[in-house]
Amino acid sequence: MMEIAQMSAKKQQELRQEYTEKIRRLLGERYLQQPYAHVHSYGCQQNVADGEKLMGMLAQMGYGFTSSPEEADLILYNTCAVRENAEDRVFGNVGALKHLKEKRPGLTIILCGCMVQQEHIAQKIRKSYPYVDIVFGTHMLAQFPMILHEYLVSQKRIFDISLTDSEVPEDLPAYREDKVKAWLPIMHGCNNFCSFCIVPYVRGRERSRRPEKILEEARALVAAGYKEIMLLGQNVNSYGKGLEEPINFAGLLRLINGIEGDFRIRFMTSHPRDCTHELIDTIAECGKVCKCIHLPVQSGCDRVLKEMNRHYDRASYLELIDYARKKIPDVAFTSDIIVGFPGETYEEFLETLDLVRQVRYNQLYTFIYSKRKGTRAAEMEDTIPYEERSKWFRQLLAAQQEISSQIHHSLIGSTVRVLAEGEGKSGAGYLTGRTDSNLIAEFPGPKELVGTFVNIAVTEAHNWAVKGVLVNGGK
Repeated sequence: MMEIAQMSAKKQQELRQEYTEKIRRLLGERYLQQPYAHVHSYGCQQNVADGEKLMGMLAQMGYGFTSSPEEADLILYNTCAVRENAEDRVFGNVGALKHLKEKRPGLTIILCGCMVQQEHIAQKIRKSYPYVDIVFGTHMLAQFPMILHEYLVSQKRIFDISLTDSEVPEDLPAYREDKVKAWLPIMHGCNNFCSFCIVPYVRGRERSRRPEKILEEARALVAAGYKEIMLLGQNVNSYGKGLEEPINFAGLLRLINGIEGDFRIRFMTSHPRDCTHELIDTIAECGKVCKCIHLPVQSGCDRVLKEMNRHYDRASYLELIDYARKKIPDVAFTSDIIVGFPGETYEEFLETLDLVRQVRYNQLYTFIYSKRKGTRAAEMEDTIPYEERSKWFRQLLAAQQEISSQIHHSLIGSTVRVLAEGEGKSGAGYLTGRTDSNLIAEFPGPKELVGTFVNIAVTEAHNWAVKGVLVNGGK
């Protein structure tokens, strides 16, 4: 498929359409009724967005969708490689498919995405899971119709984890099950090579989408009624590098903010090394951009940050926090933290704990270090017992839980604007949504409010969410 990747974008699109139609005709000949696909994406929002495009292509080919693997004629797992437990879940679920393949030899089983982009994983699947029919990597997403057609015609296993640095493919259809919030990728890949992270090796180098294509997609989403657009990238702050157009992420935010309509804009992930005062000023000035900044710190210790290859220190990170708090009233911060990085001491972990208490994040995504083969950290001496890492992890969770609880309780008596997203977990008649700061809010209200912004008077606070009541019918 490498020769296809070298074609022009227009030629690739024409080829996809040609093979999509070939598959549609083939399915019409082989099935008396519409075949069904079961698609599941593991991991990050970028993977979910890729999964939507895979489903979009499958829908054009003539597949319907089912949540049950037992009912499917095609099963596709879009995999994640960020942590070991994500890979373990995939292998466990793939192992469970063996009996389905034995019962129905015509079932097509596909693995794609970050996990299978790793050569040692692809080889493991080739040898230990002979009933998996197709394996393709992150760079072959746009070639999916050609890959699937080749298998359906030949019935021979296909493995393609080729790496290309071609432009980000445009005009791929997306099948979105969520009708309120939409993912909008603006770039792919990463150039940072943090020592713990496998992403640059499986996603490749940074490639930004052209701004006019992003704007075209954003306008279409707003016209279709979406109320929240999440801009995605491995490092959105470095958007624009390598493009002919002189534009950066702050400039892109201003362009999307200028689209007419009542909607809001979020983004992730954001690397501190590329977070600028210009970007913070832009967030402050753009009314549709949420005043919630996800700024992964990973560690509060300078020595550990250097070993992580993060290219910033504690002081420069805190300077960004202070600047944002001066510029943006009520700004909320969320972050990622890794506990038990190789060589980390308890005293160094306490520096991270101190930073968490100093910043007072609204929410933390916390992880125990997971060794990733092929990264520099995987070669570092690692003598921290898992039990010790777990103890530190629980200590961090307890500290953040206390901070979150205090922030949530401070909202009691205030009115917050919430995007109603669906039915709540509190029982019949309750809806759930999120505030600008990405806090979950539950409140009683009719289903007709889903997909609208409402005002909620906060009456209760919990560690995970707040509860409230509609103010003047939500208006």
